[in-house]
Order: sequence, then C-alpha cells, then structure tokens
Amino acid sequence: MKELINSLKGDKVIWSFVALLALFSFMPVFSASSNLAYLNHGTGNTLSYLLKHLAHIFIGFIIIYWVHKVPFHYYRGISIIALPIVWILLAYTLVKGTVIAGANASRWIQLPFIGISFQTSTLATLVLLVFVARYLSKKREEEVTFQTSLVELWMPVFITLGFVLPANFSTAALMFSMVLMLTFVGRYPLKYIGIIVGTGFAALALFVLLSKAFPDSHLFSRVDTWESRIENFRTNKPGEDDYQIEKAKIAIASGGIYGLGPGKSVQKHFLPQSSSDFIYAIIVEEWGLIGGLGVLFMYLLLFFRFVIAAHKANSLFGKLLVVGLGFPLIFQAMINMAVAVELLPVTGQTLPLISSGGSSIWMTCIALGIIINVTKKEEEIAQEMSDKAKREAALQRLIDKQLEEDIEEEEGATIEENYSIEEKVGNPMKAVLNK
Repeated sequence: MKELINSLKGDKVIWSFVALLALFSFMPVFSASSNLAYLNHGTGNTLSYLLKHLAHIFIGFIIIYWVHKVPFHYYRGISIIALPIVWILLAYTLVKGTVIAGANASRWIQLPFIGISFQTSTLATLVLLVFVARYLSKKREEEVTFQTSLVELWMPVFITLGFVLPANFSTAALMFSMVLMLTFVGRYPLKYIGIIVGTGFAALALFVLLSKAFPDSHLFSRVDTWESRIENFRTNKPGEDDYQIEKAKIAIASGGIYGLGPGKSVQKHFLPQSSSDFIYAIIVEEWGLIGGLGVLFMYLLLFFRFVIAAHKANSLFGKLLVVGLGFPLIFQAMINMAVAVELLPVTGQTLPLISSGGSSIWMTCIALGIIINVTKKEEEIAQEMSDKAKREAALQRLIDKQLEEDIEEEEGATIEENYSIEEKVGNPMKAVLNK
C-alpha cells in the first residue's frame, strides 16, 4: 500500500480531496438508492447499487492513475482526433439514443457487449475544452483575427453544442459558459467574445422559433420542458418538476443542524432522482446543515487547489487545462446544490464524485487525471531543479576541497624548499654561535 501511495505523482492535496469525496459518496448512494431498489417489484436491497457504485469508483481511480501517467501535452493531438469521433457519437445519440429513468431525452447510448449506458455529452465536454485550450495556447504568440478563429475555433464549438443542445440544454449552456471563460482566461479579444455571445443567443432564439414552427419534430421535443421549467421557477407555478423540488425542500428542512443520521432519510423513498440529481438534498437530510456545508467546503477547497495548480503551471496549455477541466467540475457541483435548494431551475446536473453513475464519474476522473498530470509535470520540473541545485552544490564542495588541498600542497612545498636552501647555504646565526 505504501509503495502504491508513493507511486502517485502530482498534487497530493488534490489526490486527498478526490479520495475523500469518493469515500464519502458511498454512504449517501447506499442510502438514497432505496427507491430504485423497490422499482419493478424489487426487494429494496440497495447492496447491489452500492457494489455497482464501488465498481464505478474503482474503475474511475484506475482511470485517474492511468491518465496521470501520460504527459499532458499529448492531449493536444488527441483532442483534434477525438472531436470528429465525438460528433459521430452525439449524432448517433440524437437518433438512436436511449432514455434512462423516464427522462424525456435521448442522452445515452448502450455500449455493445458490456451492457453499460454511456452519456456522450460528458465526453464531448471534456474533448471540447481540451480542444479550446490547445487552440488558445497555440495562438498565444500570434495575432488572432476573428475570421480565422471563427473557422478554427468557433465552428467546432458550435457544431458540438448543436449536437448537445436538443437533448440537454443545461449541459450545452454549461459547455458554452466554460468555453467563454476559457477564452477570457486565454486572452482572446473581448470584442470577439461579445460577438460570439450575441451569436449564441441568436442561435438559441432561432432554435426555439424552429421548435414552434415544427412542434412535432423529435429534434425539438425538449423545448417545451425548458420553457415550463423556467416558467415554473419564475412564477412558482406547479409543474412536472414541482414534485421533486418540494420533496427536496422537505428533506433539507427535515435535516436541521445535525441531520437525521446516516441512512435515516425519509424523502429518499419519494425523490425519483435521489441518488443522482437530488443527492445533495438527501445528504442534508441525513447529515444536517453541518454535512451540507462540509460538502460545499470540500468543493471550495478543491477549487482553491485548482487555482494554485493553474498559477504554478509553467506552460500556458497546462494553465488552460487546469482551468478548463477543473473549474467546470466545481461549477457543476454548485449548480447541483443550487437546484436542490431551489436557487436554480431543475437542470439534471449530477454532483461530481458523489452522485451515482458510470460515464459521468469516469469523465470526471479523466479530467482529474489530466489536471494531476499537469501538477505532476510541474513537480518533476521542481524536482529536476532541486536535483540540479544539489549536484551544483556537491560539485562546488568538491572544487573547494580540491582548492584547499592544492593550497596546502603549495604551502608544504614552500616550507620544504626554504628548508633545503637553508641547509645548502647555512645559517649565519648558527655559525656565529659555534665560533
């Protein structure tokens, strides 16, 4: 075990926070999966869901370990190759995607032979942000023109968002926001960012208008859901998501300061997405305000560590990778918690590393592995500089010692030379005394 820990490179604090969040996730997932265990005449035994979550987390940490061994500059080329593959997967998801837990959206594809559902938008987010970081770091020393960036940067961005938007507005909005944040950090001209923001809103408005013109099209089936969620949130009218929000608020109110205790949640039996989208409400119900704030504090500490890692990175690509892959994880967590306390409309965003799920956990682990790889590279550079300083100090000590020995030899030779001259010439004082 000690050898395994010593083999982990990179920022040890990030490793620790990720491990703590993953370990904590077993308790709320085990408790909140009870409603799933009773579906389809189930026995209510949540052990199988706990083992499934354990397998997902275990595979996730294998992914982190493997990814953090690969030099992060390799992902420049990988993002270019992976982006067209992602477009194909997203297009296939729109046409042949599956629906999970009754959601009115085709967001998953069934992986052949292994029977695992995979949410393609999570992979698309990861690949797109790496692609944008690659472009910004490549063009840093060149003068960026809007015409060239429109083709090289924004066309791939809008193609990706166009495939994600029809089935998952919240993910598309989060992706677009993170791309804008990344371009701002990468010092892309602000006037161009303003044009892109205006173009994005115009494209969204056009998409909504097309949904009104073709209401029976499968492509626009989610627009009514978006509108109803925003309207219900704005006016507090009852809607399809009102049941979940009410149960989440009851769970949070029942938790109080100290909570009902681990596994003693009542609302987990009524919340349809208690182990994923609304798991934060179950955490507060069982662990109270202290537990809820503790989870929030852990994400804020992880965010602070990402800021430090980005600041320490020597290359621009490394800085942009940490910002582009690390910050969305924290923002996603904040959105999930804000939805649970009704600060935002229902979005369907999970709580990273805590909510149950397969592909979402694995994509989060890939992002964390790349971030740790960036910190590992800086750690290696610092270690090399330290080793170089030690070698220089050792060499200087050898030189000083050699100089001392040379001086001593010269002084000894001078004394012996004077003594031999004295013997040959003689000592006048001795001659006088002898007389």
